[in-house]
Amino acid sequence: MESVKRRKTLAADAALLLVAVFWGGGFVAVKDAVTSITPFYMIAIRFLLSSLILGIIFLKKVKSLTKKDIKIGTIVGVFLFLAFAAQTAGAQYTTAGKQAFLTGTNVVIVPFLAWLVYKHKPDIYSAAASALVLMGIGLLTLKEGFTINFGDALTLVCALFFAAHISCVGYFAKKTDTSVLAVTQMAAASLMSFICAFIFEPPLKNIPREAAGSMIYIVIFSTMLAFFIQTTAQKYTTESHAAIILCLESVFGSILAVIFLGDVFTKNMIIGCILIFSGILISETKLQFLKKNIGRWGKCAK
Repeated sequence: MESVKRRKTLAADAALLLVAVFWGGGFVAVKDAVTSITPFYMIAIRFLLSSLILGIIFLKKVKSLTKKDIKIGTIVGVFLFLAFAAQTAGAQYTTAGKQAFLTGTNVVIVPFLAWLVYKHKPDIYSAAASALVLMGIGLLTLKEGFTINFGDALTLVCALFFAAHISCVGYFAKKTDTSVLAVTQMAAASLMSFICAFIFEPPLKNIPREAAGSMIYIVIFSTMLAFFIQTTAQKYTTESHAAIILCLESVFGSILAVIFLGDVFTKNMIIGCILIFSGILISETKLQFLKKNIGRWGKCAK
């Protein structure tokens, strides 16, 4: 029974790693699309199309929606929308590197949020892994001095909402059908995004041809597949574990930015990647391989 559970957890971790790859590519796609489409409309469109496609795929389940499903999806969708809204607003007042770092602080917030709300006390390995990952994200994304401005404060709020979203998904994924949860949360986030777009942005007449390719990637990979996989995978792993693996989006985002946008990969970024991978190794293994080796050495010494 324990081996079956372990295999499911490893499969969930592999799935979350794929989500991190999709989101890493999303940094490049969003950077391209946002030059042609205003932020709230872009968020609204990505969630609307993703929820519609996923809704068609799981039409039989969606037809059987209950009030409870809608309520749960709305709760999760509110945190999803607030996270993207705060991130979008903050992006106007801070650099992309600082925003990537500050958004990544959710990896530290999640374990304590889960402890506060769900009584899931983080162990020393999760705490150490979170600290290493946070330092790694800092080295990976911060290229200049660090000061807090209005945009940074908004991004910290965004990190809190992303942490709340991960915690909510982890909680509700174990209590409801994950495909339905994926559809309803994205539909709720889309509705709220359209409301903000109508209030704060000029009307969107069309999607420019030059942004079409990026929007297809954002809709299919960064949104529909990513949130469906995340929702399903979190059924078999803890919130803290999910946050640590998902933070790899900053690593993949930096690598893809070097490949497609011509960014320079510095020594600090390499060290940052090593720290992030070290944190994930600690989270995944609890250093069991070291304990086994120490045990063997102890026996040899005797």
